[in-house]
Amino acid sequence: MKKVLIGLLTGTLILISSCSDNEKKTIDPSLQLDLAGEQLEKSLKWLGDTILNPRTMEDGSVRLVRSQDWTSGFWPGMLWYIYESTGEEQWKDAAHHFSMNLEQEMYNGGTHDTGFKMGCSFGNGYRLTGNEDYRDILIQSAKTLITRFNPTIGCIRSWDHNTDKWDYPVIIDNMMNIELLFWATKETGDPVYYEVAIKHAETTLRNHFRDDHSSFHVVSYDTISGEVVKKNTHQGFAHESAWARGQAWGLYGYTMSYRETGREEFLQQAIKIAEFILDHPNLPEDKVPYWDYDAPGKPDIPRDVSAAAITASALYELAGFSMDKKAELMMAADQILTSLSSDYRLSGDHSWPFLLDHSTGNMNKDSEVDVPIIYADYYYVEALMRKKSLMQE
Repeated sequence: MKKVLIGLLTGTLILISSCSDNEKKTIDPSLQLDLAGEQLEKSLKWLGDTILNPRTMEDGSVRLVRSQDWTSGFWPGMLWYIYESTGEEQWKDAAHHFSMNLEQEMYNGGTHDTGFKMGCSFGNGYRLTGNEDYRDILIQSAKTLITRFNPTIGCIRSWDHNTDKWDYPVIIDNMMNIELLFWATKETGDPVYYEVAIKHAETTLRNHFRDDHSSFHVVSYDTISGEVVKKNTHQGFAHESAWARGQAWGLYGYTMSYRETGREEFLQQAIKIAEFILDHPNLPEDKVPYWDYDAPGKPDIPRDVSAAAITASALYELAGFSMDKKAELMMAADQILTSLSSDYRLSGDHSWPFLLDHSTGNMNKDSEVDVPIIYADYYYVEALMRKKSLMQE
């Protein structure tokens, strides 16, 4: 897809100065959500009525993308969260506008990222408003997504590209997309969506993880026998290394799968992934990981704030499912959220539609390295919402 660059910016990204250790211990999620709202309100004025959604910063400009892009649902999803936090109609209207930019994606069978795109946007919208149009879009999206399922393999196909490398690639990220399918069965009563989701989770659990509970990025299957052909880490440092965002996807995906199924093996897998991340000797003190846990050159290599934000959000949910580890998981999530809010937030004197800096998209392609990326912001805001909810219990 052709990249769309809108709005040339001058100057550099400026971070909010670090707080004292005492201040870092008292991050208020409601305050941080208010600050996020102030920033995003300026961003909405800057974006206007565009049919594009923001993704990242590129060469000093905000990169906006069309609905086909896998990240297109995170911006409207974040707006829905701000609406949920404030109850103000302006956020509902803005979230609706940017969600509707994706409406046609309910028929796009050429991507596995339907859950990311439609769940974050229309899924949050339906949860908060009960809009029947959103429901219809989501159900059609689920119908489209399951067309990518191969029953011989037991997984939803990820990429259609790089056919010279992989016959049937399945990436760990795909665990995130099956949440839409769990929802569809609950909403319609049709078990087919649940059956596809559970089979995908089972197959991924069996084949994606190493003995230390870290995950490969890509597992490729033979379409005739259904057997594993290759195990690679395409966006990590090496095939046997632990790509940071991949570990976060796995943690979030199996925590969510336990929530939706009550299957004990999914809970145990989520706990084991959390332990791998939090006990890793290469995890920095502020718990914001390097782009790959095994990449050389530390500490002078890029971090991945997106991996930290995904991890924090997942840990808050996982803490509610594991009573014996609740305090430990909550403390780790709090530490990550505090670091992000204190040391990785962009200053508020700009109109860019981003909150956090220092994420890494694809280091191996020198793409989106050490920049703001929209999915980091989405999961950061989600983590703030989860923290806020926990404090109100």
